[in-house]
Amino acid sequence: MTEVGTSGIRTYALDTNVLIHDPNAVFKFEEHQVLIPMAVLEELDKLKVGASAVAADARQAVRTIDELLGAASPADVMKGVPLPRPDGSTLGSITILVASRDDTGSLSPTSNDNLIINDLISLKKKDEKKEVVLVTKDINMRLKARGSGLLAEDYHNDQLISDLESLATGYHHVEGSFWDKIEAIESQNVSGKKYHVLKKETLQAILSRKAYVNQFVFDDKEFVCRIYKEDGENYAIELLNTGLLMRQKAWGLSPRDLFQAMAMYLLFDPEIDLVALNGAAGSGKTILALACALEQTMETKDYKRILATRSTRGLDEDIGFLPGTEAEKMQPWLGAFTDNLEALHSEDFDPGSSEDYVGSKVPLQFKSLNFVRGRSFQQTFLIVDEAQNLTPHQVKTIVTRAGEGTKVVCLGNLAQIDTPYLGATSSGLTYLSERFKGFSHGGSITLQSVARSRLAAFAETHL
Repeated sequence: MTEVGTSGIRTYALDTNVLIHDPNAVFKFEEHQVLIPMAVLEELDKLKVGASAVAADARQAVRTIDELLGAASPADVMKGVPLPRPDGSTLGSITILVASRDDTGSLSPTSNDNLIINDLISLKKKDEKKEVVLVTKDINMRLKARGSGLLAEDYHNDQLISDLESLATGYHHVEGSFWDKIEAIESQNVSGKKYHVLKKETLQAILSRKAYVNQFVFDDKEFVCRIYKEDGENYAIELLNTGLLMRQKAWGLSPRDLFQAMAMYLLFDPEIDLVALNGAAGSGKTILALACALEQTMETKDYKRILATRSTRGLDEDIGFLPGTEAEKMQPWLGAFTDNLEALHSEDFDPGSSEDYVGSKVPLQFKSLNFVRGRSFQQTFLIVDEAQNLTPHQVKTIVTRAGEGTKVVCLGNLAQIDTPYLGATSSGLTYLSERFKGFSHGGSITLQSVARSRLAAFAETHL
């Protein structure tokens, strides 16, 4: 290993949760050396069995490491095997850290976390000039490592924003009147619809930030528009108005505010294949998605079925061997959908049977995420609830299941993340929203108000 003082090259030791979070993490450290502790390989070996998302990620991580080291000799592995890049070059290296047999570690070897930290302390003592950094998503492990004199970092490669303030909301507010700030605007017809064209620098100067396709712009005078497309120099905007958006209806449901109306507009647009909705508890994410799904499946017949799934830690494990179909086992996890079905059919003659009623009219399926992998869904309205608990890698796995004519809707609340190794900036929902900015067939909206009840609204802001 080259001395830090002359080249700046570091040795990054990856924890198991990093490889589960991103099985291709070994390629993300540029010219530096990647170290896989032996305890990490043992943990991956225990996790790789089963049908859960964690097991699948563990298997992929093990396969990736095997492909890199499989043909190398033991001596080459100890020295460090160069990491190949897509252009055929090599950059950085990967090696395995053999467990230390001395007692130089400062922590009791009662857990794999402590073993990894002790092994890194031993490695550091053998070469004081070597800069060793532990990369882990476990906050407590980072604290223990720093307390033992080691450098420790979170895995930031797939974090596209540094804080939630910079997360794209899907809309821009203009104070005052939008038209008062526009000097000249041209109109054009695209596919029989009328759009208006203005220079990119003009709109960006008004907004004081960059704008993307399928984002909305609204002012204090009931002006609303959607950015329809861009060509590098100009934006084509679709003129809407607050009244038009608020008059939308989906399965008898109307939006309660402009933010819900903008979300419904994207959910109804046949050209939009992906919609990400972020919002506080009770902001209407699930009922909006479900109402639009029912409308477009049972009335307009744009889709052949509705498929609902939900990301929770429990679902990433086995759904159990108790009697019952997959849908019956999923029922406790998908109460949000059945509750909203009841709400949408509250005026039915028998509201308690709303799920059966809808099921008799259209294929409404509840699926575990374990059985989404490897499938392809055609003409499907796919709703993924609690998407804030997905990793970026899991988000990619789900979205790539979308076949021809499928719309994917990811719902989540970035303030309620249950997965221990994810935060608001590293969540798959955040990653999805940022990666799809500017995609002409995708959009995201952050819902603002709490529509569940006045009690829920007060609790969201005061508790």
